[in-house]
Amino acid sequence: MTVVEERMPALYLSHGAPPLADDPVWPGELAAWSAGLPRPKAILMVSAHWEEAPLALGATETVPLVYDFWGFPEHYYQVRYAAPGAPQLAEDVRKLLRGAGTPVQDIPDRGLDHGAYVPLVEMFPDARIPVLQISLPTLDPRKLMDIGRKLAPLRDEGVLIVGSGFFTHNLAALRHAGGTPGWSSEFDDWGHRALQAQDIDALLDFEHKSPAGRLAHPRTEHFAPLFVTLGAAESELDQGRSVIDGFWMGLAKRSVQFG
Repeated sequence: MTVVEERMPALYLSHGAPPLADDPVWPGELAAWSAGLPRPKAILMVSAHWEEAPLALGATETVPLVYDFWGFPEHYYQVRYAAPGAPQLAEDVRKLLRGAGTPVQDIPDRGLDHGAYVPLVEMFPDARIPVLQISLPTLDPRKLMDIGRKLAPLRDEGVLIVGSGFFTHNLAALRHAGGTPGWSSEFDDWGHRALQAQDIDALLDFEHKSPAGRLAHPRTEHFAPLFVTLGAAESELDQGRSVIDGFWMGLAKRSVQFG
């Protein structure tokens, strides 16, 4: 790996659904965010929409996207994001994880899912930066933080580590609510304050220590990528900041940067 002068930050972003592209505000927020970042050598994506154990590495060459959603207008299935593969990054991830006792498998035909490409289309629309997606091998926050710690050295090699989820995510409950439901705004406020206070213990135990934690995340998969990011940024948690906040269709779109 080639050492770069500037260490890359680590991000957790709320990725939205395919209609994010039609929102009047959010795409511009993502574009402005990326414009202020150093140019990555490569991007490592951890999406809420790929759970696979042991930890899996996706395609290392350009393959078709995974349109892992149903019932949307046809034009959302015509989106393309032909980013280069990242075989060297894949090899570096293998060495870091296997060397630390974490098993790794390869799924070479697995393309980027919407948790990866939807935000990347807005942030890096030229699709020239190599991208590698890896799976969530578990939803255990502590184990995911440990994986993030093992991946942290990649930041010194120009790799942008991105955990992609949604700060609140309960689509079933949204069907019975108008506007922003209380459980979403309460959890968002609690999570924001916990991040500001660097209260990692509270975040790790969010289901019990947060207001409406089980309503905000009936499953952990959309909050889980945050813990990979926190592990990768553990030495710089005091440099964390919310870059995007507010709500989209009742869900908190809070997105944070460390470093």
